[in-house]
Amino acid sequence: MKGAYRGPVIDPHHHLWDLTLRRHSWLMRELPSGEEPGNLASLQHNYGVAEYLADTARQNIVATVHVEAGWSDDFPLEETRWLDGIDKRSGVARRYVARVALDRPDAEQLLEIEAANSNVVGVRDIVSWHPDPAKSFAARDRRMSDRRWRAGLAEASRLGLSFDLMLFPWQMAEAVRLVADFPQTRFVLNHCGSPIDRSEEGMALWRNGLHELARAENVSIKISNLVAYDHDWTLESLRPVVEFCIECFGPSRSMFASDFPVAGAHATFDEVYGVFRMVAASHSPEEQRALFFSTANDAYRLAIDDTTMAEDRGNV
Repeated sequence: MKGAYRGPVIDPHHHLWDLTLRRHSWLMRELPSGEEPGNLASLQHNYGVAEYLADTARQNIVATVHVEAGWSDDFPLEETRWLDGIDKRSGVARRYVARVALDRPDAEQLLEIEAANSNVVGVRDIVSWHPDPAKSFAARDRRMSDRRWRAGLAEASRLGLSFDLMLFPWQMAEAVRLVADFPQTRFVLNHCGSPIDRSEEGMALWRNGLHELARAENVSIKISNLVAYDHDWTLESLRPVVEFCIECFGPSRSMFASDFPVAGAHATFDEVYGVFRMVAASHSPEEQRALFFSTANDAYRLAIDDTTMAEDRGNV
């Protein structure tokens, strides 16, 4: 045991929203009786900088990356403009991963506009497809193999933008081909590859797919929101998933992230980062700094000089 990490933390995956703008239709819908898809009702309120800072007050967060939060495709570019207008003095939303549907006819134009904003360092276009429409984030399967979608990804890469890759384990074989075909693109796998099927067969599929994706040096992983797939979580139920991600990718390509407020449906921020700190404690100080700070600092071009950061400010 080498001791819990007490240095600066970058949170490279969270969301902000203002529901009065009526741009997040997925958060506005009424729930049928008995339905609880990720405890959506607990998210149906405004979540801004003040709410994020209250959740993170004890965790020494020095900067964050805002990842697109399902802003309506009918209003492209608006989310980035909205983020540009929020108070950045706390370090919240210092960089953005923007939403661009890569197969839309005007994708090239939108990507050029987003890339011209120095705060935008990446894009996300979720490809997570499930045969059950209620669980699917994408309208159709096999988007990663679509010619038009790939043309959009090629343009994003040309502009120097990374790509946040959110998928399900049964799509990992397709993703392995994608990352091989785009070796110059920096991919960041979201939420540990979404191990949603907790059966023995489902976890084996996830482990095999993750191992294959990790062979590609242009892929990093965000260890985030595991409680979405393990509502009755414990430290010991989450530990093997976190450890397997680090084993596959190594600390230099792994980063801890919150996915708040979404993860807040099943855990507090302190609980999430408490698990991270306990699991990471067996690693060297340099490896812990990579997991909590350095990997995200590099992947999202935050350019923070961590030598100026105090070690113990606000830690638990």
